[in-house]
Amino acid sequence: MSGSEPTGQPGSSGSVTEQSVRTALDSVLDPELDRSIVELEYIEEITIERAPSGSETNVRMAFLLPTAWCSPAFAWMMATDAKSAIESISGVDSAEIVLRDHMHETEINTGVNEGRPFGEAFPDADGGLEAVRATLDHKARLARQYDAVEALLDAGLSPAQIVALTPADLDRDTDDDRIHIYLGDRSFGVSVDADPIEEYLEMATAEGCLTGETDPLFRMPDGDPIDESMFELLRRRTRSAKVNVNSQGTVCDALNESRREMIEGTGSR
Repeated sequence: MSGSEPTGQPGSSGSVTEQSVRTALDSVLDPELDRSIVELEYIEEITIERAPSGSETNVRMAFLLPTAWCSPAFAWMMATDAKSAIESISGVDSAEIVLRDHMHETEINTGVNEGRPFGEAFPDADGGLEAVRATLDHKARLARQYDAVEALLDAGLSPAQIVALTPADLDRDTDDDRIHIYLGDRSFGVSVDADPIEEYLEMATAEGCLTGETDPLFRMPDGDPIDESMFELLRRRTRSAKVNVNSQGTVCDALNESRREMIEGTGSR
């Protein structure tokens, strides 16, 4: 891993550090696993290059996926999202993304860094990435809903209380990273870890399920509000989505570890 650590005023090229790049990349997800590429340890190298005059800062990020045959569509999404995330950092002028040891690395690296559409780089692909990304976001929303609902059930809320919740019922305490939920006349409330609730809110908002503070907080897979009679059936369905994401993640973690051990053993990096 490389990258300098200079200091500077916010918004200046000197304020761009390896850590600030990693922080930006933490929002970039493996779309199949719904986990950050930082958490998954895909990132191999971050290099920050500055012009001698200090007037321009370019960032180069190299990453490696668990196998050489990982879906080119998923790899493209991660590469384009990473480029956008890095270039959104104040003080960064441009980002170069390098996918290593992938069967389609040339098409992906050239296409992403030159700003080409996916269909141009892969003319045999069946359409663009919008439908693929929407399908993956939908699966992630169901998996995250399962985590959020389970947290609320563990806290003592009933199915009827859960399906009646709206975003307006959530009160975030920034001092202890908890969310407080008060019901009815606010004489009864529970406190839960903020992470599963906020992660669900992020994906539900992105998918368009939540547009206002008084919308039902949780939804059926088609986006409709939940009838209490469907609660247990929906709970099983969202659990299946969560198990599916977790099982794929377990396989990819094992493949990633095995691949890195092989690379380290051969000294190819």
